[in-house]
Amino acid sequence: MSKLKYALYTGCTARESTPELLSSTLAVAEKLGIELVLLDEASCCGASHLQDFDEFLSLVLNARNICYAEKLGLPMVTICNTCQLNTVMTKERLDHDPELRAKVNEKLAEVGLEYKGTSSVRHFLYALIDDYGLENISEKVVKPLSHFNIAPFYGCHNIRPSHIHYKHNMPQPDYEVSEGGGEVAYEEEGLMYKYTHENPYVPTSLDRLIEALEGKAVDYESKNKCCGFHVDLQAPETSNALTGTALSDAIDHGADVVVTPCPLCQLNMDLKQESAGKQLGRDIDIPVLHMPQMVALALGCTPEEIGLKYNVTKATQLA
Repeated sequence: MSKLKYALYTGCTARESTPELLSSTLAVAEKLGIELVLLDEASCCGASHLQDFDEFLSLVLNARNICYAEKLGLPMVTICNTCQLNTVMTKERLDHDPELRAKVNEKLAEVGLEYKGTSSVRHFLYALIDDYGLENISEKVVKPLSHFNIAPFYGCHNIRPSHIHYKHNMPQPDYEVSEGGGEVAYEEEGLMYKYTHENPYVPTSLDRLIEALEGKAVDYESKNKCCGFHVDLQAPETSNALTGTALSDAIDHGADVVVTPCPLCQLNMDLKQESAGKQLGRDIDIPVLHMPQMVALALGCTPEEIGLKYNVTKATQLA
């Protein structure tokens, strides 16, 4: 396999609030021989809040971030679901709207940049699965996760809006309707759709990754629901209900640990277990890992390398 190389857009959270995400991502890359070039010049994606205040500024900022990957001639990978959403939505709009692209580039020219649309944008989760390959990852496992029931939590922003993950197709008789992810088809209101990566209704990527690491993937209804992060300031009770319901659902289905590809989901679900439990009238106590922490652990990294000490709900059974 030729060496994979990406421009890594870390976002804000992995730099400050969840340093364990960045350290474990770099540890995974080292174990797998993947080269990651950190985009130190990049700024915040807007976190789905700036977009409500100044949509054009959000487009300029995200286009600016992509420009740094383009200057390196590399595809961009993200490690935050919200960064992934805002970045890929910006790319989609600029790639399909020449007039808007020209306006954005007019602003970018003030700092010597031009958005060209030459770099792809994907979450590190899909780079691992699609580029490196689950079979190749399985061959690198030195500490199988076979003793753990692991609940995948996808969150919202990596699998929605759904049109990012599928494209329209005319009905064809050789299609088989399926509920799975990947290159499969399904029917909705008389039209056929073909998923190109992830089925937002029945996601499978994290499940398959867990199984590649020899863990036992827990199936539960809340795995593709909202964690409550983005409503916490405006409606903390609603946020607690969302957080507590998802974690309780995972626990009630036998999970030993929850894993998510989103630092905002991880931060929210890791920090709010006591308050969510009080609101729901039950105890909630379960470790919540970042996706790269889980992978790095299976690849033989130490608790120090994956920053396990930074997790609020301690995962001592994983050390």
